Amino acid sequence: MATTASPPVVERATLGLEGMTCAACATRIERRLNRLAGVEASVNFATESASVRYDAARVGLGDLVAAVEAAGYRASQAALADEPASPPRDWRLLLALALTAPLVLIAMVGPLQFGGWSWLAFGLATPVVFVSGFAFHRAALLNARHLAATMDTLVSLGTLAAWIWSSKVLFASLDAHTYYEVAGVMTSLILLGRSFEGRARGRSGAAIRALLALGAKEARLLHGADEVLVPVEELEVGDVFVVRPGERIATDGVVEQGESSIDQSLLTGESLPIEVAPGSEVAGATINISGRLAVRATRVGSETALAQIARLVTEAQAGKADVQRLADRVSAVFVPVVLVIALATAIGWLAWGAAAAAAFTAAVAVLIIACPCAMGLATPTALMVGTGRGAQLGVLIKGPQVLERTRKLTAVVLDKTGTITEGRMSVVAVEAFGMTNAAEVLRLGAAAESGSEHPLAAAVVEAARKAELQLPSLDSFISYAGLGVRATTGGESVLVGRIAFLAEHGHVVSAAAAGWIEKHEDRGETVIAVGWDGAARGLIALADTVKRTSIEAIEELRELGLTPFLLTGDSRRAARMIAAQVGIDEAHVLAEVRPDEKAAEVRRLQQAGEVVAMVGDGINDAPALARADLGLALGTGTDVAIEASDLTLVSGDPRASVDAIRLARRTLSTIKGNLFWAFAYNIAAIPLAVAGVLNPMVAAAAMAFSSIFVVTNSLRLRRFSTTRQGASG
Repeated sequence: MATTASPPVVERATLGLEGMTCAACATRIERRLNRLAGVEASVNFATESASVRYDAARVGLGDLVAAVEAAGYRASQAALADEPASPPRDWRLLLALALTAPLVLIAMVGPLQFGGWSWLAFGLATPVVFVSGFAFHRAALLNARHLAATMDTLVSLGTLAAWIWSSKVLFASLDAHTYYEVAGVMTSLILLGRSFEGRARGRSGAAIRALLALGAKEARLLHGADEVLVPVEELEVGDVFVVRPGERIATDGVVEQGESSIDQSLLTGESLPIEVAPGSEVAGATINISGRLAVRATRVGSETALAQIARLVTEAQAGKADVQRLADRVSAVFVPVVLVIALATAIGWLAWGAAAAAAFTAAVAVLIIACPCAMGLATPTALMVGTGRGAQLGVLIKGPQVLERTRKLTAVVLDKTGTITEGRMSVVAVEAFGMTNAAEVLRLGAAAESGSEHPLAAAVVEAARKAELQLPSLDSFISYAGLGVRATTGGESVLVGRIAFLAEHGHVVSAAAAGWIEKHEDRGETVIAVGWDGAARGLIALADTVKRTSIEAIEELRELGLTPFLLTGDSRRAARMIAAQVGIDEAHVLAEVRPDEKAAEVRRLQQAGEVVAMVGDGINDAPALARADLGLALGTGTDVAIEASDLTLVSGDPRASVDAIRLARRTLSTIKGNLFWAFAYNIAAIPLAVAGVLNPMVAAAAMAFSSIFVVTNSLRLRRFSTTRQGASG
């Protein structure tokens, strides 16, 4: 009887790694993990972690850890966003510096070279090479067991060669120069460089850890009239908690009572507070500025907006861009090639008739100058800083592959509703007839509509509330689907709805109002009528208003070299009105597009040669977001749209799309700059070392400096600022 294979049970894990010293180490671990059945792994040298997707039916977490240990490293399950423990004081570095300083003095300053000074140099250099440099030799032996070579192999060979040569000269009383100071300086400088690297890499990952640390630690749980202070971890969905002015909101929820202003800058990067009232959604870790709020928890723990931001960022940091994979492949073959070059250098110098000391010096310089550590750090450090800074500014980059796509973009398609416009109706004009005034039309219209849940009704009620109009009580209410409502309020029988609906009930709008109606409908606005006492008393025009920042966003997208398109299901006339307001050319308006046709419109542009970014926020935008070369979802939209996108913009501000593209491009530019200097450094320095121009000590200092340069260059991304804050730098 035939059996069907059970479907894979795909799980994710993040492994914390110890013992890696260069990009070649990361490549070895990655290969070992990917040999396991059902495993897809990506190892990041900068974060010292592995992001693993595995079939739990075929492989267990223990198998992953065992594979790493079999490669000669240590692993444990961890989370990238966890706050790392403070690094212990590196006594090996301190020992190396303390012993190398006098070693260099006696080796380089003639008057200090007393009789038998070489024996003192031997005593100072030996602990540096074998104690401070133990990690290099241990790693080199582990690599040799696997027939592999890494940066540690180069350092180990270089320092041991200098020590062995010098000891041979010393013990055999040969008339030749010793190189104990070279072994000591090489070890000290490389350890010092790694110490600086570690601190800088810690700073580069600090953004997301700082973001998580800003969450509330306690909540004021409401029990009847009492407030009970509890740890935020104890909150459950449905609990109601109190947030006083100045406090952080404990978790995601909906306002039950109270009105206030909320500072969302932690999540969105925008300094302008938003107003909230009963029914408003609020996010955990944002700050309540003014009033007292009672909030009902809707998401807790790992489901909150803050936790999801952390998850997206850590997943992005664990991935690899195409340029990084190229660097990994180069690093994997680079070290063996360097070993061959170093050996050929020594043989070449000897064949040329040079002294053994000169040949030895040139070969050691080649070993040290060629260490490819900077290449291994070039991409992951920039990616860490860029994604971390993006999280602070409300721009979430889902993966490193996104960076390449932003560089190639030529067009950006913006959904109208909720992206260019507010996504909700609002009153834009009120017209009264005869002796009636506009305030009375709005007041009675809102009172009648207060019994309806229709978006148009909500907009009318909201306009009356903002105008601070006192609404009479609602005594009776009847809704006519798609037409309007009839209500009794304040002793008046009021009709609100379509003009034809009022006409059917004898409330005829005068012919003189036709011009007013036509003007507003030409703008794509919706006009409804309000009547009482047997006559139509006024008109209300409503529209989905353009966001105040949309015009600026369109201008900035053009400055990035992109052509903006407007995509909407609205009529062509209404779409053109919106496009004209925000500065999109009429030829670039895609109107009367059904939800299921949006992806087809994106495909049509791609077939015309455009590389397309899509910006949207609704469920019906998800196929188009997935179809586009780059999908950008507004975080104010649906989870479906966010999951389908490549970049998530926590803010609803369309300018955030500009910030996202600019940050992604800046991060990619930094990566390429890092790789250029890392490769250029090696390409330029190796011939100098082969020619004997570079002293091994200078080579060691230059090698350490190249790694520090790459990391500090990446840290410049921390200064990136958004267009919502100022010019990016």
